[in-house]
Amino acid sequence: PKCWDYRRQPPHPKIFTPAAPVHTNKEDPATQTNLGFIHAFVAAISVIIVSELGDKTFFIAAIMAMRYNRLTVLAGAMLALGLMTCLSVLFGYATTVIPRVYTYYVSTVLFAIFGIRMLREGLKMSPDEGQEELEEVQAELKKKDEEFQRTKLLNGPGDVETGTSITVPQKKWLHFISPIFVQALTLTFLAEWGDRSQLTTIVLAAREDPYGVAVGGTVGHCLCTGLAVIGGRMIAQKISVRTVTIIGGIVFLAFAFSALFISPDSGF
Repeated sequence: PKCWDYRRQPPHPKIFTPAAPVHTNKEDPATQTNLGFIHAFVAAISVIIVSELGDKTFFIAAIMAMRYNRLTVLAGAMLALGLMTCLSVLFGYATTVIPRVYTYYVSTVLFAIFGIRMLREGLKMSPDEGQEELEEVQAELKKKDEEFQRTKLLNGPGDVETGTSITVPQKKWLHFISPIFVQALTLTFLAEWGDRSQLTTIVLAAREDPYGVAVGGTVGHCLCTGLAVIGGRMIAQKISVRTVTIIGGIVFLAFAFSALFISPDSGF
């Protein structure tokens, strides 16, 4: 029998196999946006709660709600806090022209500084720190009430000789914009300006999703102010400012520590 010469064997046809699909780690943009919003929302609401409980604005709402109509006080305070939150988010968002990697790590350092300061303040506070803040706000509100009553007496209901008097349109305007509403608005806005919660909102808006920060900050303010208005003096006296401050410092340090595990380019 003849031996088969393998050199004369026809070549095998080339078989093309489809390339294996390449899996990337990139997430869907919509999913990444939702995660960024949720992360910003949770961060904003948590830092606002630990910053506002037992704060000056909290006591202002609590004391005014004991003296005047609660809905009027709540509306004035929430309008001021909503405006302050929007302004702070705009200030923080304006820094996004700077590369994110710089704002991310600068904000992380600021969070660490805020956390360390809050821990030091909380550990140095006396157990009666909240009562001192409460008495200070009470004295300030009493002074404002005296000034308001003095102005009201000086203006009077009207001068008969000059023929001036309070007209019906003025009463209609006062029905919608009462002096209590204006007082709650101005006192809350001035107390919040330059406060830790405002600076925190600016820093968060520089590194997180601005819409999430705005919604989370507003909801956090609503919870704290609503608690102050509903609970009044009882809640104000039960809250330990020292404990809240220490917890706030831990929360701030936790956000700073999380930067070690989250990349600036992750989107949240």
